[in-house]
Amino acid sequence: MQWRRHVAGFAFCFVFVVSCFTNKFVLSVLKFTFPTLFQGWQTSVGAVLLLLCGKLGWVELSRISRSAALPWIPASLLFVGNIYAGSRALSRIDIPFFFTLQNCSHVVSHVILRVAHGQKTQRLKSISICLLLLSAINLPLCDPKFDYGGYLWAVGHLLCVGGYRVFQVHYKPSNLSDLEQQCINYWFSVLLLAAAAHPTGDLVGALEFPSLQSHTFHCGCCASALLGFLLLLATVKLKSGLSQEHFGIWNFLSKVTAMSLSPFIFSMDSNAPSLMCVVISHAGEALLVYSDREPQL
Repeated sequence: MQWRRHVAGFAFCFVFVVSCFTNKFVLSVLKFTFPTLFQGWQTSVGAVLLLLCGKLGWVELSRISRSAALPWIPASLLFVGNIYAGSRALSRIDIPFFFTLQNCSHVVSHVILRVAHGQKTQRLKSISICLLLLSAINLPLCDPKFDYGGYLWAVGHLLCVGGYRVFQVHYKPSNLSDLEQQCINYWFSVLLLAAAAHPTGDLVGALEFPSLQSHTFHCGCCASALLGFLLLLATVKLKSGLSQEHFGIWNFLSKVTAMSLSPFIFSMDSNAPSLMCVVISHAGEALLVYSDREPQL
């Protein structure tokens, strides 16, 4: 029924916003900037909870064969790059600016499809792509507290997000569900991030972290892992009941809500030009969602 779709949409929006704020709190306010450990913790909890829900019959999760898992490994590698670079960027960039840069991942997907598949683009979608690109290019020039490292990590994040989106739509094995894809992502991330924890210095740095014994830190980390898993379930539930176009609308509304509320939760330095970049970027995303009569990338 229609009201159930709205309930699922509002639930997705709520979990999205709270998850985003929780991650920002741990990364920026508590300054736990050790992404191999932070993301490794989130993905390990997500993997355990997903397998537990599958065993209890709460979600449909089949046994994943090696032949099905291996073709998905490139996507899992992009997923790790996405969450690692995303954590680095989010810890140093304000939420509205982070989403403005993340929107440029649609430009990456568009370029890949044009080069690899020769896909033609509607005029309205071309305009939206230009708006996304121009706002992302101009934002670093307008940001009053420009952080070179943060923006560099954001570029890596949007490249991985754009590549993952294309892979998920055009190259995914037909015998893997969304939950099974995410299960592979989780376990691959745990192995890769655990192996990288010591070489990157995150393990040593975390042992010397001042708030390691703080209850606030423990609660924040536990909440971030649980909310990340709930966001996965909410995303799968919403996608199963809606077209990709309508899911894009709810995703857009969730980001706008998070951006609108974030200045009331976190300190933010901005000016008129930087805010204009944010507005133009999300106007471009709204046009992109509107122009998608076919399933959205």
